[in-house]
Amino acid sequence: MIQKKIDAFKVSEKNDLDKVFAIRKEVFVVEQNCPPELEWEFEEESTHFLATVNNEPAGAARWRKTSKGFKLERFAVLKEHRKIGVGPLLVKTVLSDLPPDADFIYLHAQLLAMSLYEKFGFIKEGEQFEEAGIQHYTMVLRK
Repeated sequence: MIQKKIDAFKVSEKNDLDKVFAIRKEVFVVEQNCPPELEWEFEEESTHFLATVNNEPAGAARWRKTSKGFKLERFAVLKEHRKIGVGPLLVKTVLSDLPPDADFIYLHAQLLAMSLYEKFGFIKEGEQFEEAGIQHYTMVLRK
């Protein structure tokens, strides 16, 4: 079996952000049928991340400060790169980038992704809800 080189890192250059947005468009708009107008919001105030497999774009994520705390969002991995560790590396990378004073960390998890976030200590809170036509739970990181 060929070893795959998986990386994840913070990005801010236009070229890298274009890759992030292309991944999100493929996963959320095309594959999951999310309305494009709901996908593209809060981009300027977010800190963006790109994951690569053998230097090819594979995944994306971001975090941003909200009135509630620090929200992790837009975790997306291209279909051909799933189940090889891209998602967990993205979560780990995003969490390690949060400021030291990030006291309240949360996300809105799609049902299929909840087990990934649970591995990092996130706990489901509240009732199930729909966002962009997909069922979610709020999950909070308890330190």
